[in-house]
Amino acid sequence: MCGICGIVDPNENNHRLITEMTDLLKHRGPEKAGYFHDGNVSLGHRRLAIIDLETGDQPIYNEDRTVVVIMNGEIYNFQEFKADLITRGHHFYTNSDVEILSHGYEEYGLEFLAHLNGIFAFALYDIKNERLILARDHFGVKPLHYWFQNEVLLFSSEYKAILVHPAMRRQVNYSALHCQVNLRYNQSDETLIKGIYRLPPASYLIYENGQVSIKKYYQLPVNLNFSMTESEAIDGIRFHLQQAVRRQLISDVPLGVYLSGGMDSSALVAMMAAEKIRPINTFTLGFNEATDEFDDAAVIARQFNTNHTTTALALEPLQYFPETIRHAEEPKINLLQGFHLSEFVSHSLKVVLGGLGGDELFIGYDIYRYLWAMRGLLQNRPGFCQKTLWNSISSLLFSLQNSTKILKWDEYRRGLQMLFSAGDLERCYLILRNCWDYDKRFRKEIYQPSFWQMPLTPTPAYFDPIFEACQDLPPLDAIAYVEFHSKMLNDYILTEDRMSMAHSLELRVPFLDKDLVEFAFTIPASLKMKNGQTKYLFRKAMAPYLPPEILQKKKWGFAVNPYDQFNKDLKKVAEKVLTREFIQHQGIFNYEYLQQILNYPPDPRLRWHYNFLWIVLGLAIWERMFIETENFKKAKSEINSYYKIN
Repeated sequence: MCGICGIVDPNENNHRLITEMTDLLKHRGPEKAGYFHDGNVSLGHRRLAIIDLETGDQPIYNEDRTVVVIMNGEIYNFQEFKADLITRGHHFYTNSDVEILSHGYEEYGLEFLAHLNGIFAFALYDIKNERLILARDHFGVKPLHYWFQNEVLLFSSEYKAILVHPAMRRQVNYSALHCQVNLRYNQSDETLIKGIYRLPPASYLIYENGQVSIKKYYQLPVNLNFSMTESEAIDGIRFHLQQAVRRQLISDVPLGVYLSGGMDSSALVAMMAAEKIRPINTFTLGFNEATDEFDDAAVIARQFNTNHTTTALALEPLQYFPETIRHAEEPKINLLQGFHLSEFVSHSLKVVLGGLGGDELFIGYDIYRYLWAMRGLLQNRPGFCQKTLWNSISSLLFSLQNSTKILKWDEYRRGLQMLFSAGDLERCYLILRNCWDYDKRFRKEIYQPSFWQMPLTPTPAYFDPIFEACQDLPPLDAIAYVEFHSKMLNDYILTEDRMSMAHSLELRVPFLDKDLVEFAFTIPASLKMKNGQTKYLFRKAMAPYLPPEILQKKKWGFAVNPYDQFNKDLKKVAEKVLTREFIQHQGIFNYEYLQQILNYPPDPRLRWHYNFLWIVLGLAIWERMFIETENFKKAKSEINSYYKIN
C-alpha cells in the first residue's frame, strides 16, 4: 500500500507544495518518496514496498515515458494482464504490478479498467495529451479524495494533504455532517470539508483542458439466479473464495491473517492452508472482555498449525479517540480494534488478510433476523391509503417521542415505527439503522434552530438511488444489496483502510474480490438464510474445513458498549468538553438536549443516545483538528493533552 497525491494548476508551479502534501502521507508509505513534475502538473507518492522490492519505486512509466502512473494498492491479476500486453508488443522494465497500468492504457485506453482485479486508487498522466486520469477500484477499498476549483485540481489518498493548499478554505459541509450524525458514517460522496469529495468506487475522473468529468466504469450486477441449487451455491462459494485467497497471496514479503475466531477469518486460514502456505501467521487481539475470542482463535490456530500471536489491551477508546479521528478524518465510533490490531501486527509484518465482507455477502448480521421475522410485512406492497395510514401512525409515534421526553422509551418507539413502516422497505431499513431524519420535530430537539433551518440534504436521499437499483429484488436480497452499497462501501472499508494504514500495514480483503462478490450476489437470500439462521449457506460451505464449534458459534463482533463507556468516562469527558459556551459557539447542536442525555439516569436502553453523544464529542475533536488549526502536529498534541483520561 501507498499514499498518492497530486496538483494540477495551470497558473502555478507547485513543486514545493507537493513535497509537503506527500510528507503528510508518510504513514501510508514510510519507505520512500517519489515525485513527478511536468510544467504545472505535480504528482507525489509514498511507498510501502510489497511487490517488486528492487525496481518497483514510483512513479512508473511506459516505454517512451509519455505515460506516468502512481498507485496505492495491488493489482492481483497483473501477471496475466502483463502476459497479454507482452504478446501485443509492450516491453516492461519492472516486475511491479503498477507498470501494467501505463501499458494497459496505451493498448486499451480507459477500457483497460475492465481488465483489472484488485484494490487500487491511481493517478495516470498522459503527457502528450495533457490528460490526467484518477481511478478507484470496483468497491472503493482504496480511498481517493479530490478538490476542484477554478481549473485547479488537488487529489490525495487522505484529504489532510489537500488542506495544505493555500486556496483551500476550511469550512464544514453541514449536509455531510448531518448524514454522519444520522448514520454514524457518511453515505455521501462529499466529505465533512466543504468542496472536498471522495471519488466514488468503480469510477474514474478525467482532468483535461481545465475541466473535470467523472464516469462509472462498473456497476455490481443485480441478477439473482433463482434456479441455483444449494449444492451449486456451496460449490461456487468454495471455488471463488479459494480463487480470491490464491490471488491475494501474491507478495514479496511475508503476510498474515487477522484471526478473530469467527467464521470469516477462520475460512481465510483454511483456504491458505489449502494453498500449502507455511507458516501461516495469525494474530488475535482482545480487551479482557467477555466477548474476547481468544479460545475460538486458538482452536483454529491449533487445527491449522499456525504461527499464532495474541495480545490483550485495556479498553480505552476515548484515550485514543483523537489519534483515530486524525487518521479516519471522520468522527467514527468503533475505530479502536482496527487501530490497535493493526499496530500489533505491524511490528511483525507489512501485509495481512482480513475477513471484512463475509457478513455482507452471506447475510451475517442480526438485523436480518428482525427482517426475516417481518418478511411477510416487508413483501406487502401497500396501497396509497394503507401507506398513508402507516406513515401517519409513524409520524405520530415520532411526535410522542418528542413530547414525552422519556429517553428510555425511544428504543420501543423506534421498534413500533419500524413495524408501521414495513410497507416502505427503505423507510423500515433506515429506522432499523437508527436513522431519525424522517421527523422534522426531532431535528429541533437535536439541533439549534439556525442549523435545522439550513437546506440540508435529507439522509434518505442518499439511499433512494440504491433502493431504486434493487427495487425488483425480494426484500432480504434488496437489503443485502443496500447494506453492501452503504455501510460496507462507506463505513467499514474506510475504517479498515485508515486504521491499518495508520501503522503502515497493508490490509487485503479476499471477501471483496470482484469475482466472489459478483457470484455471491447471484445467490438468493432464501438460500443464504434458513429459518432465521444467518449465514446458513456459508456455514454449509465451510463445514468440511472448520470445526463445529466455529461453525455454530454466535457472531460477536467487536463494538464498544456505549452504556459501559458512558459510565466509565464518556459522561465525564462530554461534560468537560461539550460546555454551553462551546456548543453555542459551534452553532450545531441543542445544548439542552445534550444535557438531557447527560443528566438522565444511566440505562442500557439509551444506547442510541450515548452513540449520539459520542459522535458529538468526536465532531468537537474533528473540528479542532481539521477546521480550527493549520498545524496538524500541534493539533494532535493539544487534542491528546486535552482529552486524555487520567
